Amino acid sequence: MTGKKSRFALLLLPLIAAGCASQPRGRMPAIPQSANPSAVIAAEIAFNRTAQEKGQWTAFREFAAKEAYMFVPEPVFAQEWLKGRADPAKSVVWQPHKTYMSCDGKTGVTTGAWQRPDGSVGYFTTVWNWYPKGRVDPNAPVSAMGAGEWKWLVDHGDALSKARAVPEMIETKVASCKGRANAPLSAPAVGAKMKMGFSRDQSLNFTWVVNADNSRVVTVNLWNGTGFDEVLRDSVAAPAKP
Repeated sequence: MTGKKSRFALLLLPLIAAGCASQPRGRMPAIPQSANPSAVIAAEIAFNRTAQEKGQWTAFREFAAKEAYMFVPEPVFAQEWLKGRADPAKSVVWQPHKTYMSCDGKTGVTTGAWQRPDGSVGYFTTVWNWYPKGRVDPNAPVSAMGAGEWKWLVDHGDALSKARAVPEMIETKVASCKGRANAPLSAPAVGAKMKMGFSRDQSLNFTWVVNADNSRVVTVNLWNGTGFDEVLRDSVAAPAKP
């Protein structure tokens, strides 16, 4: 295989197979405090398990938000691209290594590793958002939300020549609740496609840019109390031409 491709592009190839990790699947319970990184980690693990038990694309459909994006390698609305798509015989395996979360606990990002049984490896990054049910006040703390579920907004990845090192523990980082986070804006280069997203309290923001050659960059920034720190930057090369 020449060039780097996202885990989604790789999964379009024939004879793709994999296993999965553990943890209960399905909708996640309400989290007990404003910022609880373990909740989004549990959502990622549940997503992974559902992919094995119910099927890869079935799981992607089940966990994707209505407005979710994925890259194949061009950006597409996930639910449209996934509609009616048959599951591969087995799903890719993935594990979260790090997670980042907004101060209000309503938006999180996970990044980690994936593997296929043919020995190929790579990484993924997923942006998650909490969707509560039956809540009237959109500014209420997470602990007051009641029942709800995590859905992913952006999911992408790439192949690697060497697997990422497995951390002893999943690393977590939460945005500062001090000060007043702003909403920085930027524009893409000519010919590029771009989308920016923000947590409700604006303490976490993410951006993806896909260039005309389908190379892309995904970044995540966390508020530190006075400004933003770039905590994640994924750069994916343009796919090799046939």
